[in-house]
Amino acid sequence: MEHKHEHHEHRHEPHHQEAAHQHDHNSNEHMHMSGQGHEHHKEHDSSGGHDEHAGHHTMDFLKRFWLCIAITVPVLLLSHMVQMWLGIAISFPGDNYLLLALSSFIYCYGGWPFLVGMVRELKWKNPGMMTLVAVAISTAYIYSVAVVFGLRGMDFFWELATLIDIMLLGHWLEMKSQMAASRALESLVELLPAIVHVERNGQVTDIPLKDLQQNDIILVKPGEKIPADGVILDGSSNVNESMLTGESVPVRKGEDAKVIGGAVNGDGALKVQVTGTGGDSYLNKVINLVQSAQGAKSNTQNLANKVAKWLTIISISVGIITFIVWLAKGNELSFALERMVTVMVTSCPHALGVAIPLVVAISTSLSATHGLLIRNRTAFENARKLTTIIFDKTGTLTRGAHEVQQVIPLSDKFSADDILRYAAAVQQNSEHHIAHGVMKKLKERHLELWASTGFTYMQGMGVSGTVNGRKVIAAGPNYFRQENRQIPAIPAEIDQSTDTVNFLLIDDTPAGIITLADSIRETAAEAIADLKTMNIRSFLLTGDNEQVAAAVAGKLKMDGYLANVLPHEKQSKVKEFQDKGEIVAMTGDGVNDAPALAQADVGIAIGSGTDVAAETADIILVNSDPKDVVQMIAFGRATYRKMVQNLLWAVGYNVIAIPLAAGILYPAFMLSPAMGAVLMSLSTIVVAINAKLLRVK
Repeated sequence: MEHKHEHHEHRHEPHHQEAAHQHDHNSNEHMHMSGQGHEHHKEHDSSGGHDEHAGHHTMDFLKRFWLCIAITVPVLLLSHMVQMWLGIAISFPGDNYLLLALSSFIYCYGGWPFLVGMVRELKWKNPGMMTLVAVAISTAYIYSVAVVFGLRGMDFFWELATLIDIMLLGHWLEMKSQMAASRALESLVELLPAIVHVERNGQVTDIPLKDLQQNDIILVKPGEKIPADGVILDGSSNVNESMLTGESVPVRKGEDAKVIGGAVNGDGALKVQVTGTGGDSYLNKVINLVQSAQGAKSNTQNLANKVAKWLTIISISVGIITFIVWLAKGNELSFALERMVTVMVTSCPHALGVAIPLVVAISTSLSATHGLLIRNRTAFENARKLTTIIFDKTGTLTRGAHEVQQVIPLSDKFSADDILRYAAAVQQNSEHHIAHGVMKKLKERHLELWASTGFTYMQGMGVSGTVNGRKVIAAGPNYFRQENRQIPAIPAEIDQSTDTVNFLLIDDTPAGIITLADSIRETAAEAIADLKTMNIRSFLLTGDNEQVAAAVAGKLKMDGYLANVLPHEKQSKVKEFQDKGEIVAMTGDGVNDAPALAQADVGIAIGSGTDVAAETADIILVNSDPKDVVQMIAFGRATYRKMVQNLLWAVGYNVIAIPLAAGILYPAFMLSPAMGAVLMSLSTIVVAINAKLLRVK
């Protein structure tokens, strides 16, 4: 079993250090957002400088291809072999020198990217595809030059020209495919409107998006795109966030609700206060996450790189052996040389080089537009091996939006409203769901919010502070266990199997009880049932008491539950499962679940909303939907299947192609260097098409 700390090291290590010694074929276009405006993609080597396409733009390959194609026409017409095939004769003084000059241009101009690539690969002591192509075209060129200057034999100029043309076209197609995989991100950037309606000094003016600032008040009319992350100050509307979160149904949003830049406003006008522009925006965080995931290598990609390296060594070795064998059999030098060049060109592990990076690029951008953000490639691939998933209860399987049910004073000194005021005063600085519930109830009852000082968050237990000169503590049963104190008697009318009980202590004396209830998400039961069909066990992990845990786990038909667990104990609970040989995913909200998310083999942060910087999670599920966990595992399995299919195709193709290129069926069948190059390009296209068939179900 792979333990988590292995890929945690990977996470914190800069990508370029890891990739510097490995062969990365992933030439993604990267996007950089300037302010809140956006620049177009810039070609960038995501592997930290060691990419065989580094320094070569996609269009550069196409430009070289068209120019070389134009010059290939006279090269073909001047070649004696082609003239024999066409039944024509073109001859004039110095025609062989013109053929040499034209072919030299094609070799130098068209072959330049491959020659530069070979130098780079040899510099990194990592010979690969570019080395193979460069050796093949250089051998053909040098031999042909020698023939022009008197060596007996037939020149290779027409083969050289067509070979370089096909290679340039193949590389252009491959780079185009890789960049198309990032188009989803480009379309995300284009979601932002160019002009924004801003309210300043009571006046509404239209400004360019790049001039938008934090805390600006913006107006979004019905049907318009929301230009930045923010909080609704006034108005309500159905907001469509499907391009950002994968949530197909528009979400009704009103006052105090958060909105994401790029979402489409529905039927109502909204007044929004900007909270995130430029680098702070949700959109930008998603783009950065996807780019780093696409640039990171996983175990499967490392395997592909190793196979490609060995295939390169085998190709060169088989090429040299083929040359020696045909020469030893008494064949002409030109024939032996042609066989060697064909072996090297045909066996180029090009399909292998693109097999994994293309799937990576497509899967990460597809995931992002379906609300699955992958931070750790290795963990995402490991999702297919999961045997156990531990779910944090609150906010994951349940809504996490706790509503206050009852406010019960335990002393005659305080009324129910007093208890609520003291609780709200001490809870106002907390982000916990209990705090949100208490604040909401205070607002509903139109009660004054008192000031508090000395706020302290007691992890997994509650909060404390000073209100009106009194020491106030709002805490659950865990606080009393930690302090070795008797838990106050809970009135019979409180249903402990469904309600969360929060005690209020004033000057260390229990003064009241506030109960809150949380409802189970509609999709939770379906998600647990789906996991069962995948042979994955599910367990509930909660700080709540046994009764609440048993009730929720029973209702969802889970395999078990762990109750009364403090946040610092969650990590050890995950480890207990791992010690039994289980491969564990932890699903939580990423706040107090951080150590457990880090410990698990796959850490899944769910319901993060616009906060995509859940540092310890491997995968972030933007929507608070347990079904997304199932979707993520299914997609992880599908992604891995595509990788394996591509690897098998790329390796299998070479197993057949290399013997044919070497001339094993001669004289019945002989593969020409140009035909070998066509087959090699076709195998790359097959792999690219297979990768593009990847879908999120």
